[in-house]
Amino acid sequence: MKKVTALILTACLFFLLGGCAGQQAGDDGKLQVYTSFYTMYDFTKKIGGDRIACVNLVPTGVEPHDWEPSTSDIRNLENADMFIYNGAGMETWAEKVIGSLSNEELTVVEASAGVKLISEGSGEHDTDPHVWLNPQNAKLEMENIKNALAQRDPDNKDYYEANYETYAARLDELDERYRTTLEACSLKDMVVAHEAFGYLCETYGLNQVAIEGLQADSEPSVSRMAEIVDFVRENKVRYILYEELISPKVAETVAQEAGVKTAMINPLEGLSEEAIQAGEDYISVMESNLETLKLALE
Repeated sequence: MKKVTALILTACLFFLLGGCAGQQAGDDGKLQVYTSFYTMYDFTKKIGGDRIACVNLVPTGVEPHDWEPSTSDIRNLENADMFIYNGAGMETWAEKVIGSLSNEELTVVEASAGVKLISEGSGEHDTDPHVWLNPQNAKLEMENIKNALAQRDPDNKDYYEANYETYAARLDELDERYRTTLEACSLKDMVVAHEAFGYLCETYGLNQVAIEGLQADSEPSVSRMAEIVDFVRENKVRYILYEELISPKVAETVAQEAGVKTAMINPLEGLSEEAIQAGEDYISVMESNLETLKLALE
């Protein structure tokens, strides 16, 4: 009896381990797709739907700028069919990791390919990677993802195309709402904690004034904070905008000194667990951001 029990336990363990390995390798017939951070995951799931098995690398609620993959993440990429990342300097680790992989069957998709990039300076790392905050750029990223999925999985090409057309139309509608709403706002200066909104501002005629630079964890100098306070007072700015995944302390300090309010805006680098459980996604968060901008700029 003990031998039989041991055999059963061994068989169960083998089945469970095999099941986990099979899921990682995509043996269920679905493409095994890994994405770099939340927005890439959201775009990929919208296009791939139930025809792919999609795993996001950056954990929920983690700010992705300084995140790096673990050994197990790299091992999973060795067994994956596709890896989708934003590019444009967002994932500083991506090229190094991609170059280290021996998985010759891996399809690598740089979703931002074809986007006209904005540079905030002349340095190597001065390109603004936050291209998705312009809905038309988001549509281009979804198209790049759709094309890659269709090429890798031609049997489901029509399915991916149909999903893309659905969300492309919704992004066009979102773009129009942004244009109409922001054109009617009297203020055009958007004072933010993190220099992430260049594409949004360029598209909709706003002026981004950032306390901190392109890297969300950069520390502003005392003189920079004083400059922002002066700018806020001189230009009748009423809100300092901070981000969900970053401490609001700097924004709150500036707002207190300038005698204005703060409000949260999400650059969609990641969502909290609560937001995901509530069913939030790129489109709903961008709609909430628009309401915040309307409040701040009216």
